[in-house]
Amino acid sequence: MMRIQRTIKKVLVESIKHRPITLVTGARQVGKSTICYELKEELGFDYVSLDDTRDRMAAITDPWAFIAAHKLPLIIDEVQYAPMLLEVVESVVNKAKLEKGENNGMFVLTGSQTYELMKGVSQSMAGRVGIVRMSPLSVSEVRGIEEKKFKVDPDYASERARSHGLSYDELFEFIVNGLYPGLYDGTGLSRESFYSDYVNSYLQRDVTQLINIKDQLKFQRFLEIIASLTGCELIYDKIAKAIGAKSDTIQSWVSILSAGEIIYLLEPYNDTSIIKRVVKRPKIYFSDTGLACYLARLSDKEVLKASHFSGAFVETYMVNEIRKSYRNNGINPNLFYYRDSNQNEIDLVILENGELSLIECKSGASFSLKDVSSFKQLSSSSYKIGKSCIISSSEKVYPLSEDIFVLPVSSI
Repeated sequence: MMRIQRTIKKVLVESIKHRPITLVTGARQVGKSTICYELKEELGFDYVSLDDTRDRMAAITDPWAFIAAHKLPLIIDEVQYAPMLLEVVESVVNKAKLEKGENNGMFVLTGSQTYELMKGVSQSMAGRVGIVRMSPLSVSEVRGIEEKKFKVDPDYASERARSHGLSYDELFEFIVNGLYPGLYDGTGLSRESFYSDYVNSYLQRDVTQLINIKDQLKFQRFLEIIASLTGCELIYDKIAKAIGAKSDTIQSWVSILSAGEIIYLLEPYNDTSIIKRVVKRPKIYFSDTGLACYLARLSDKEVLKASHFSGAFVETYMVNEIRKSYRNNGINPNLFYYRDSNQNEIDLVILENGELSLIECKSGASFSLKDVSSFKQLSSSSYKIGKSCIISSSEKVYPLSEDIFVLPVSSI
């Protein structure tokens, strides 16, 4: 089986060094178990998975005896199946601190980011737990390229384009295939089989715990509709009308997808200088374009290229890769979008160190300053506008002005 080096591994190791408990969260199949099993071998952890029904029942029936039966340090995989373990883990690390004065690196927990799991963490483990959020693979990881936090850097982008350029066809191939590790492990599993199994497993193992059986067919239809809306504003009433459900039901279902990191919501940017004119609704993004393509019935790259979805899926891919570049380097990014009542829009606004970077995501190659005319809408922002860009299918970097550039998609 092919092993891909994960950038986030160094973040995980640092958390283990400096926190008594490290929680690795993320959607199903993003590689949480794989990376933790590597750490078992490398750092000498004991390991138990609650996917095993016998271990799960033991943890639920007597959590104290379950912990006592395993040596420390301990990895508990799929801990969401026995959230009552969290209180026991907390007591064990507190006792170690009192008795030994040191308790770092005692537990690594993994779990899909369900409501119960995160509620338990926030209530019982504040200040003791380092949370490492895993995403699907980045394209840099798949291609074996160093993954740095994205920034608008024309020199770095030029070097990446020369040494690791990404063609238009390759871009759409990655978008349609998606970036779950199971598609890149050398087993030859087809895209269709992987996503069919993924959706069925997700519906059976996660959704059935939260949604009435009578609503599950509607929920599947909801998944398909929401996939076709990736990169769009989230309008609950519109979705509710399309599937014949109440708006508050759609809000609940969106929360379920968000908690499981199937989707995420990008909030609109505003500050006091522009607050009166900005749109208040978030945009919705699928965390993986391959899953979105499967649900939207976009079967291959040629179908996607020819469809009216192509722009939104290219945007989703680019925003996802930028977001991964931050998360994989242990940074929780401040990402927003901008849209106002006059339909001026900026795809991505990054706020970092008191400075804004404004980003448009395009699939073309030739642009002018007219294509970034919306950037001037933030000229009165409370923050300085730094270097900004259009990320595109261009093979080369070129300037549109002193501080605005066109960058190839390979610069991410």
